[in-house]
Amino acid sequence: MDKKQKHRTIIFYKDYFQEFFVKQREKVKDKIIWTFDLIEDLQRVPETYLKHLENTDGLYEIRVQQGSDIFRIFCFFDHGQLVVLANGFQKKTQKTPKQEIEKAIKIKDEYENQKE
Repeated sequence: MDKKQKHRTIIFYKDYFQEFFVKQREKVKDKIIWTFDLIEDLQRVPETYLKHLENTDGLYEIRVQQGSDIFRIFCFFDHGQLVVLANGFQKKTQKTPKQEIEKAIKIKDEYENQKE
């Protein structure tokens, strides 16, 4: 049987995401990978898993929940279909920490400048 067409491809940019990923528990890693598969495979990804960050220029957060732990991985699109991962963190409060958003914006700018 054909492997079904992916709607998106997730790529890693430098090792920002890996630095976060390697520190996670096995169950959390599994859930992150499961969420990535879902984002790649579904045509329309529910906001539960992928949500545009308000007041940002094309920054999205991938939302991962494992038990009572909540994680966010920032990403952005390149040519519409390519999801480029930036930084990830564990969410401890209702509001996403400003410094994490700023870090993600820096990574996105760096990526875009490097591409030119």
